[in-house]
Amino acid sequence: MEGIGLVLEGGGMRGIYTAGVLQYFAEQQIYFPYTIGMSAGACMGISYLSRQLGRNRTVNVNWISDPRYISWRNYLTRGELFGMDFIFDEIPNKLVPFDYETFQNSPEEFVIGTTDCDTGETVYYRKSEDGFDMPTVLRASSSLPFIASIVEYGGRRLLDGGISDPIPIRQSEKDGNRRNVVVLTRNEDYRKSRNKFGWFVKRAYRKFPKFVQIMLTRHNIYNGTLDYVAEQEEKGAAFVIRPSQPMKVGRMERNPARLDELYMQGYEDAKQLMPKLLTWMTGR
Repeated sequence: MEGIGLVLEGGGMRGIYTAGVLQYFAEQQIYFPYTIGMSAGACMGISYLSRQLGRNRTVNVNWISDPRYISWRNYLTRGELFGMDFIFDEIPNKLVPFDYETFQNSPEEFVIGTTDCDTGETVYYRKSEDGFDMPTVLRASSSLPFIASIVEYGGRRLLDGGISDPIPIRQSEKDGNRRNVVVLTRNEDYRKSRNKFGWFVKRAYRKFPKFVQIMLTRHNIYNGTLDYVAEQEEKGAAFVIRPSQPMKVGRMERNPARLDELYMQGYEDAKQLMPKLLTWMTGR
């Protein structure tokens, strides 16, 4: 699989679809030398690379009903809808232990994207870098505007990586991957609309004008990236996996049954596409 990258889109709780895809990959012992993810995509990617089969399902389906995971109580008491301490500390360190050692020692490169609030640029962090603080970077990449706090790391102020680079296929190409498997969390006909609350964005993040600019043009960034992915797919340089059924799960979904259904859809989509994927990867 040399020269093939794995690109994982974010999408909040829609990322459970990616978890299903990665579960099937792991069962088939399919690992790519390079994986890059944003937000929820990165969250699903770490358990895949730590070889903890089923962990993503346990964390994101079994624990979703716990108010510490996502609730208005969190927002009223801490100003964040998702319980970031619960998700990025208590779950991986106590409730559903994460295998940090296996993750760090796995041979695959892993890249997480974040958005710098001061510059509006995407900042990428790599597992292979010295001092890579995966939990903090993962938290930063998953911190959605308005419902999560800015994360300070390495002298930068960071938020959700999906804002500035929603589907990081171009970064994977820059890192040397001529071909990429791209896992999306939206249906094929989806296109992002213009932000209807631009006035609120300007007010809430008035100290970060470059970040505001990115937020207000986010729909163009996203839709343009979708067009680029389609171009690469047409050329044979990308293999795209996306939900085959109409999306019923939202970014902040709390219904375990719906989440599990989307998880299984990801699993089944990956299973159905595997023969074509193997042919694409080998060129046979």
